[in-house]
Amino acid sequence: MGKVSELSVLVDELRKCGETLVGISQELADMFSGAEEEKQPIKKTAAKKKAVEEPKQEPQPETERPLTLEDVRAVCADKSRSGFTAEVKAILTKHGADKLSEVDPAEYKALLAEVEVLGNAG
Repeated sequence: MGKVSELSVLVDELRKCGETLVGISQELADMFSGAEEEKQPIKKTAAKKKAVEEPKQEPQPETERPLTLEDVRAVCADKSRSGFTAEVKAILTKHGADKLSEVDPAEYKALLAEVEVLGNAG
């Protein structure tokens, strides 16, 4: 591998790391931006425990639980870490918010549907 192509690979990796750091910092800023959200780390831990236990239970097709901010945040953070930070931000803006905590909970399902397909096309 030539020096130029090695440098190109390193630059791409550095860009991905930067995007990941930006995504993490945005999520941390969202997490600590409001008094209501200060309780999230406790809820997130409970949600993780619940997620670990859920595969043991059979899914109930008729009952659909409402999406929570934590559910949507997890997917958005994952996509941001995968290099789609700008696209996630554009989707938030499309839904009339600068950050996830400002999105109307009634729009979570639509927003989540848009974010989940990032990187799957093509």
